[in-house]
Amino acid sequence: MIEVHPGKARFKVDTGWLVSRPSFQFGAYSDPSNSGFGVLRVFNDDFVAPGKGFGAHPHSDMEIVSVILKGAIRHEDNLGNIEITKAGEVQRITAGSGVIHAEYNPSETEELNFLQMWFMPTERGLAPSYETSRYDPAKLVNALYPVVTPEGAEDAASIHQDMTIYLGRLDAGRELEFRQEAGRRIYLFVIEGSLSANGAELGERDTARITEVTGLKLAASDEEAFVMLIDLP
Repeated sequence: MIEVHPGKARFKVDTGWLVSRPSFQFGAYSDPSNSGFGVLRVFNDDFVAPGKGFGAHPHSDMEIVSVILKGAIRHEDNLGNIEITKAGEVQRITAGSGVIHAEYNPSETEELNFLQMWFMPTERGLAPSYETSRYDPAKLVNALYPVVTPEGAEDAASIHQDMTIYLGRLDAGRELEFRQEAGRRIYLFVIEGSLSANGAELGERDTARITEVTGLKLAASDEEAFVMLIDLP
């Protein structure tokens, strides 16, 4: 089953310095019937104004992944990590037994756009940790390239869950096929452009929640498509 959720239909948060479209209930958006998809609990498409950000706040027992699409994000935490993650890079935080962090847009001129995702970990009470990774954009061309995996790699962040985040850029008219074991889920997000997923049409910023599908064919339309695919238990 493929359930498409149009981007423009999602709840919109606009505080002046933050414009966010959460895919699941989060903060001011309350909808108990839309609290997650498998182990995926949060998927926010966030735009942060220059010089603004999220002050110090705590988390626990969650795997937090941020994929930076535009600009950069400055991270500080009580573990002593201070780092700036830029577009083309991925940040992973294991909140585990507890972490306090702050996230800011360090630029005074450029807007920050990033996808913030929270996943349930395989176990509670893990030691808190933080890492960043950078992928090669060339490896995304007409392919689904893993940027977050359980094992991690030189150009992929690791995560404490049986799941993988892929990014791919399809040239106009190109097709890709993704296969997974029966009983798993796929979460699809179109970052740029448009494509079809087994015939279901998705435009820019649309999402799809996919179950009971072992073979998924992605086909770009007459323009390039930039897509994220998450393989979930």
